[in-house]
Amino acid sequence: MSSTTAPPGLRAGPAGLTRGSLVSSARAYFFSDSRRTIQTVLGLIWLLDGGLQFQAYMYGKGFIAFLTDLTVGQPHWVSASVTWGADTLHSQQILFNTLFALVQVVIGLGLLYRPTVKPTLIVSFGWVLVVWWFGEAFGMLFMASTPMGGAPMASPLTGAPGAVLLYALIGAIVWPNGRPGGLLGVRGARAVWAGLWLLMAYLWLIEAGGANGITNAINAAPSGMSWLTTVQDWFANAAKGNGVIIAVVLAAVSAAIGVAVAANWRPKQFLALALGLSLLYWVVGQGFGGIPQGGATDPNAGLLFALLACALYTLVPYRTGKEAIPAASVSAQQKSSRAATATTSPEVSA
Repeated sequence: MSSTTAPPGLRAGPAGLTRGSLVSSARAYFFSDSRRTIQTVLGLIWLLDGGLQFQAYMYGKGFIAFLTDLTVGQPHWVSASVTWGADTLHSQQILFNTLFALVQVVIGLGLLYRPTVKPTLIVSFGWVLVVWWFGEAFGMLFMASTPMGGAPMASPLTGAPGAVLLYALIGAIVWPNGRPGGLLGVRGARAVWAGLWLLMAYLWLIEAGGANGITNAINAAPSGMSWLTTVQDWFANAAKGNGVIIAVVLAAVSAAIGVAVAANWRPKQFLALALGLSLLYWVVGQGFGGIPQGGATDPNAGLLFALLACALYTLVPYRTGKEAIPAASVSAQQKSSRAATATTSPEVSA
């Protein structure tokens, strides 16, 4: 018997592999850098969406009713097109819904497999447009203001401007072309971020729903867990009668988040604020996308906004052409370079 043993925590497996080597290999494949990490997380969320689409609810009348309810208060062209989509789905619901689920599963797997990331992202961009139109009615952006009992529909708290749109934006930022910011570039990614948060600031101002609008929106949010209901009830009661004030404050905060990141002014702090605020929306106003309650099609926008914030965070070290690097930083970099050159041995430099 050999006296050699594996280090603690490592066990020999098939073909001499150890648990440690498998973990290292998985980390190198799925989490080798920040871009690849976000690609992986995005792929896992697409897989989650595919799994949710296989729920029994999606094969019944409830899902059709959910889609047709999106037409209330919409312009005619939105209402007519979404109604057509719901009727088409209903005509062969088992077939179409299964195809919808498989498309999302394929997108998720394609993002996890490195060689297929680019074609998969192209497919996802097209699918995002289809779902944002027929499955989310453009995130309720065209719906008449506060049509349901004073609870705003197109509200950042409840998921506006729509979760699926964020899949495409994140995919564009992590496009594997070796360029910071992917297809959008650093400046483009910041501009899109600013546009989204300024849009949310605008929505807070026009969709507050009155003094109790936020309370009504939280009360209408899905739950499915007793502790989550307790948390939502606490926030709903705290916001009671103060909806307009809270909406104005959140509008100002949203605008500040958008402008500060776009201008690259304290971006880490404002991205951290955006991350926390998005997760708060996800819990309080979106109930984890309704997944614990059942019948959800995706995790809703809060989680995707958090992932988008992480994607922007990876771009903080990069500067656009108009952003000068401070002289102190240049001097420090030059000193560091000279020191590295002086200490490099002939063998290394050869």
